Amino acid sequence: MAPDYIIGPNTLDPRLTRLVAGLDHKGEKVELSVVEERPLTIYLNSQEIVTAMTIGDYPEFLALGFLRNQGMLNPAEEVTDVEFDEELDVVVVRTRSRTTYEEKVKKKTRTSGCAVGTVFGDMMEGLEGLRLPTATVRTSWLYNLARTINTTPSLYLEAGAIHGTVLCERDRPLVYMEDVGRHNAVDKIAGWMLIEKVEAGDKILYTTGRLTSEMVIKTAIMGIPVLASRSGFTAWGVEIARQVGLTLIGRMRGKRFVCLAGEERLEFDADPETVPEDEKQHRRKGALID
Repeated sequence: MAPDYIIGPNTLDPRLTRLVAGLDHKGEKVELSVVEERPLTIYLNSQEIVTAMTIGDYPEFLALGFLRNQGMLNPAEEVTDVEFDEELDVVVVRTRSRTTYEEKVKKKTRTSGCAVGTVFGDMMEGLEGLRLPTATVRTSWLYNLARTINTTPSLYLEAGAIHGTVLCERDRPLVYMEDVGRHNAVDKIAGWMLIEKVEAGDKILYTTGRLTSEMVIKTAIMGIPVLASRSGFTAWGVEIARQVGLTLIGRMRGKRFVCLAGEERLEFDADPETVPEDEKQHRRKGALID
């Protein structure tokens, strides 16, 4: 039975994938379901900020989350309007008062994110003195989340070449976003949380991508105390997680995982020997292998 997501992957949206004809290794004709990639330009008031490559769903969430995670919108900022022009692929976020984005735009740092992420200003800005809230993470929650998320019908299973990020509460996945860059998927969740005024201190963020410095910084800025992934770590990501008190869990596959930061939050309430190994996920015929 499919989990009851507030927002889940939309595998039936014809705008997000297309069938492309080609030849396989035997020279036989095949059709593959391939993820779409389109530009989205984000404005803050009258200033163009960035053009991001995205699959094109939830542009308003992506724009709001991007600006929030870049420090261009502080939590107290009053957003008066978020307008998406589908013909121009432009989102304009308007605020009641002037922001500090001018200085942010002057300094850009390319990151290791897929589809080339961009961070404005000092990457560590906003982390000084930040300590994430205390929380408990039961290992039974982690096992249940991994099993549920990895078997949810998704664009990843449909076409590959895409990352997913899931906002979770205990062992319940709430919002599942996908995009060509894992940073975009996180920003969509941040935008949704901003609009819905969702509390972050009791949440877990799950991602299919690597646990890099960028992912750790975004999670910390969002106020989420736990970040988990089936993928691995970077050394700087671990260092920053330890600095801000983020629980960082990676290589989650079957009964195994590794925690390299914030391990004091873990409550080992499940016997790993009772957890089944990952079953091979069968993609639909013709899907790309990521």
